[in-house]
Amino acid sequence: MTSEDPACTEYSRLPSAASCGPFSHAVSRVARLHRFTAGRLLRAIGLYPGQEFLMMHLWDAGATRQSELIRLLDLDPSTVTKMLQRLEQAGYVRRSPDPKDRRASLVEATEDSLVLHERVKAAWNELEQQTLAGLDAAERAELTRLLGKVEANLCPTAGDGGC
Repeated sequence: MTSEDPACTEYSRLPSAASCGPFSHAVSRVARLHRFTAGRLLRAIGLYPGQEFLMMHLWDAGATRQSELIRLLDLDPSTVTKMLQRLEQAGYVRRSPDPKDRRASLVEATEDSLVLHERVKAAWNELEQQTLAGLDAAERAELTRLLGKVEANLCPTAGDGGC
């Protein structure tokens, strides 16, 4: 998308119905563009949006029950199953029965996923640079701080939405 792209300009005008919520309108526009850009960067490394969050959890936490991944990602079980199937076919995850409960499945990142780990880090770095271009270090820190406060405001109303 470019700044001349209708997706970048058409929605930048504040609709009358959003006149009482200019910040919310701006956040929605930015989130949409951020998701679009992240998706483009992830597709370039062979991932679908959302798979990187699953992998990030596995890289940091180790083997995790599939039911826990569903809860953490706040996605439909069939969506997570499809994500895992694709990641398993690519050789990035392995599923096995949980030795503590044979009805449950454990999911873990494979050794092959370590290359993907570096690619995800690079994609997130590129996303960060594109997103924050033109902001100095103090502005970046302030924006991060303020968004943390906004997130804290929304967490109590999000229920199990990841807070």
